[in-house]
Amino acid sequence: MIVRDIKDIVGTENEVSTPTWTSRRVLLKKDGMGFSFHETIIHPGTETHIWYKNHVEAVWCIEGDGEIETVADGKVYKLGPGVVYALNENDEHYLRGGKEPLRVICVFNPPLTGQEVHDAEGVYPLDEAKVA
Repeated sequence: MIVRDIKDIVGTENEVSTPTWTSRRVLLKKDGMGFSFHETIIHPGTETHIWYKNHVEAVWCIEGDGEIETVADGKVYKLGPGVVYALNENDEHYLRGGKEPLRVICVFNPPLTGQEVHDAEGVYPLDEAKVA
């Protein structure tokens, strides 16, 4: 059994921050679960271009506000407590923080290794050695 407290992740190498978000990586590839599990804070008033070409992701919004816009069709969805969205088709999108920090719980498959950040296209690289 794995038991972790988010307080033990804050300030470690498993907390990754960018100007638009902070991700606390709770379960990673090395834990052998077949997925990774994260708490992410989207900073207010920010916009992040994301396109997970190599991963699918499910996101559950816990608190705060924001919105997501799918690039292919321009649809905008409001995000807030209780809303879940799934990027089941590797959907290219813009994720925007609202007036308050948006705290979300995310699951990725294949699992992340822990230090990924989005590249110029908004993609997390695929860890080839860990896919086979």
